[in-house]
Amino acid sequence: QVQLVESGGGLVTPGVSLRLSCAASGFTLNRYNMGWFRQAPGKGREGISCISARDGTTTYSDSAKDRFTMSRDMAKMTVYLEMNNLKPEDTAMYYCAMENKYLDCATYEDRYTDWGQGTQVTVSS
Repeated sequence: QVQLVESGGGLVTPGVSLRLSCAASGFTLNRYNMGWFRQAPGKGREGISCISARDGTTTYSDSAKDRFTMSRDMAKMTVYLEMNNLKPEDTAMYYCAMENKYLDCATYEDRYTDWGQGTQVTVSS
């Protein structure tokens, strides 16, 4: 059974860093493109990064490319999102997701077939 479990969120002050984790089970991580998304209160879900299954290439949205880094650890079956210099506008529920229909990843929500339950990140002074 496919399962994605996010962790690492919390309440932090502006300027600090957080690392989110997404523990995967029930499938082979290197056969799936993985993505990180977020949804702020009252807004739609936003794709912020992804990592391609075949070569580990990462892609970032404009809002994430300068401060966020996505990575994966095959041995631990986990993908990560390192977020630096957090801002109040980063406050959102963060989700990881998976898909394997496309050769390379992209941060288009409708590509992804399975999702975790999310982890809340709140940035406030």
